[in-house]
Amino acid sequence: MDKSASILSTALKLFVQYGFHGTPTSKIASEAGVSNGTLFHYFKTKDELVVALYSQTKEELNTYLFEKINQGEVFKDKFRNMFVYSLKWAVARPEEFFFLQQFHFSPHLALVPAEDIAKHSRQHTQLLEGAVQAGIFKNLPTELIATLAWSQINGMYEFLVKCDLCADKQEQIINDAFDLTWLMLVNQA
Repeated sequence: MDKSASILSTALKLFVQYGFHGTPTSKIASEAGVSNGTLFHYFKTKDELVVALYSQTKEELNTYLFEKINQGEVFKDKFRNMFVYSLKWAVARPEEFFFLQQFHFSPHLALVPAEDIAKHSRQHTQLLEGAVQAGIFKNLPTELIATLAWSQINGMYEFLVKCDLCADKQEQIINDAFDLTWLMLVNQA
């Protein structure tokens, strides 16, 4: 693993465990096996490190999701895949998912350039806008629909990690939650 990747991997573990403010860069460098100078060679500031880790994590999630989403032929299948595989990714990668949640509610989000945020959400936004324009989803702002869907995913994640469910039961609950989310958003006119 190269030094930059080692720093990011170590920072992820420590940020999840201690939070952004509770994790000094000296601890990240020490646990990554690099000097402070090396850490600051790759990331000029701690904020830059946090944002770089966010961008990397979002890219990994998006790459994974859009491989799955594009397997659907009709919109409902694509949306189901986005919902279900977001949860599967979150359960399989709890540190990364927790980090994304933590990041979204931190002041660091304001440090991400608007064009990067748009890039990270472009495919999701296009998918949801297409559903509104086609009359599949209620005529609501796309940001509201995205927020409602994301809230359901977050809530389901919290439920799934607290419960010790067999794989079949977990799958059934995810599918039931999708059905409820779909009913909430679909245009029934």
